[in-house]
Amino acid sequence: MQIVILDAYTTNPGDLSWATVEAIGPTTVYPRTPTERIVERAIDAEVVLTNKTPLMAATLAALPKLKYVGVLATGVNVVDVAAAQDRRVVVSNVPEYSTPNVAQATWALILELTNQVGLHALGVRAGRWSASEDFCYWDTELVELSGLTLGLVGYGRIARGVAAVGRALGMNVIVHRRQPGDVAEDGTRLVTLDEVFAASDVVSLHCPLTPETAGLVNAQRLALMKPTAFLVNTARGGLVVEADLAAALDAGTIAGAGLDVLTTEPPPSDNPLLRARNCIITPHVAWATRNARARLIAITAANLRAFAAGTPQNVV
Repeated sequence: MQIVILDAYTTNPGDLSWATVEAIGPTTVYPRTPTERIVERAIDAEVVLTNKTPLMAATLAALPKLKYVGVLATGVNVVDVAAAQDRRVVVSNVPEYSTPNVAQATWALILELTNQVGLHALGVRAGRWSASEDFCYWDTELVELSGLTLGLVGYGRIARGVAAVGRALGMNVIVHRRQPGDVAEDGTRLVTLDEVFAASDVVSLHCPLTPETAGLVNAQRLALMKPTAFLVNTARGGLVVEADLAAALDAGTIAGAGLDVLTTEPPPSDNPLLRARNCIITPHVAWATRNARARLIAITAANLRAFAAGTPQNVV
């Protein structure tokens, strides 16, 4: 099988190996591929692996030898799955490879918002502590999480990991999810979406981006939140109406936000969140530890071997 990797760099900038994929068939690796060069580079490929390089209907139609698309991620918005199915092209993804990493990154954002470790470390480096009249100082209010409420939107594996840490810190946990009921299987209290926003001291998003969830964090829901509450998003940028969140932060409607994802990535320089008050933004790196990326490649190779054996797995 002729294999083409369209955008290898983000998954593997050189600290890992593609050997498990290369062992399956002749492999051409491109660090990045502009949209206008996808067909040129993949015209003879039976297998295409992509992370964020889009494979829409017109592109798929121009690749007559294509039999399999492996998405180097969990989300598959980058592929027109319906068009692939029409052409009998199998599409697989890599679920759950980054679960512990995203839960960890969620807490990194929450703890930065509540303890402001980075801000105070920069102050010390700038000489603030050396010049202090007292043995300590703090520039922002430091927030104790014990006894506060952590509200989760979505309750998959990542959210359950986030919940476990919250409970270990003494937080009360409430959840909104699609499945009905009063309590989850582990006894966690299930509430309405609006109640999550109104009752929580920290709201953390862990749901997929769908037509139903797009823009669910808007001015109306932000207005429900406590002025001392924080919003965290390590899921998908499109869950948030960014102008509404920026306005809420600048007006003091909520206390702060921690985001690892934005609607457009990289963001345009005029994205209002880049200048919003107490808004911590990381560049979509919650998934990107070396361990997670190694698992991603290993599962991608396993998916491809399963496809070659006639028993495809992780098919979307």
